[in-house]
Amino acid sequence: MFSNLARMTVARSVPVARGLSSKSTKTANTKTNFHKNGSLELAAAAGLAAMGGLWVTATEAHAESPDHIHPLEMPWGHSGIFSGYDTAAIRRGYTVYKNVCAACHSLERIHYRELVGVCMSEDEAKAAAADIDVVDGPNDIGAMYERPGKLSDALPSPYANEEEGRAANGGAYPPDLSLMTKARHNGENYVFTLLLGYREPPEGIHVREGLYYNPYFPGGAIACLNNCKTVALNTWTVHLLPKHNNPKMSRHF
Repeated sequence: MFSNLARMTVARSVPVARGLSSKSTKTANTKTNFHKNGSLELAAAAGLAAMGGLWVTATEAHAESPDHIHPLEMPWGHSGIFSGYDTAAIRRGYTVYKNVCAACHSLERIHYRELVGVCMSEDEAKAAAADIDVVDGPNDIGAMYERPGKLSDALPSPYANEEEGRAANGGAYPPDLSLMTKARHNGENYVFTLLLGYREPPEGIHVREGLYYNPYFPGGAIACLNNCKTVALNTWTVHLLPKHNNPKMSRHF
C-alpha cells in the first residue's frame, strides 16, 4: 500500500519539476535574448552615429570645396534665442525680391496671407495680391478663367513650367527660393555673400558666355545675372547698430 502511494507521489511530482525546469529555461533564454538584442541595438546605434558623423564630415567637406569660397559668417541680429526679425528689413527684402529676384525665381511656398503682420498690414497684403492675375477654375461651364489674386494665393512664378524657365536662361533653371536658406549649407550667410560676391574673374579663369563669375558659388560660374548685386545694393539699406556694430541687411526675407 505504502509502495503504491510513493509511486503515485513521485509520478505527480515529475510534471511539476518538468514545468519548473521549462520555466527556468525560458527565463534564461529570455535574458540571453535580451542581452543579445541589447547588444545589437547598441551596435546599430553606434553604426547610425558613425554614419551621421560621416555625413556631417562629407557635408562640411563639400561646403569647403576648393572650387569656391566658404560664405562669410555674419553676426545676424536675429540669431539669438530671444532675438526677433527686423520687420523693416523683411519689408525691404520683399521689395528686393519683387523688383529683382521675381524676374527669374519663384516663391511658390509663400502666400500673401503669410506677409500679414510680418512686413505688411492686411490691407497692404490684399492690395499686393490684387496686382497679380491668377488662373482659376473651372467655372460652371468648365472653362478656366483669370481673377485678381487674394490672400490665399502664393506669390506668382515667372514661368509656366520648368522648360520655359530653362529656355529663358540658357538651359539653367532658376530654383525656387522659398526654402533656399535651408537647402544650402550655412544658408543665410550663403545667400548674403553670394548676392554681393559678383566680380571680374581673376587672371587665368575663363567663364563662358552667359555665365558670371562668383567665387562663392560652387564651380565659380553662375547663370544668375550680375546686375542683381547692383540693384540689390541700391535697394537694400545697411544699418550699423550702435551697441553691437552689426550690419543688418534685408536678407531676412
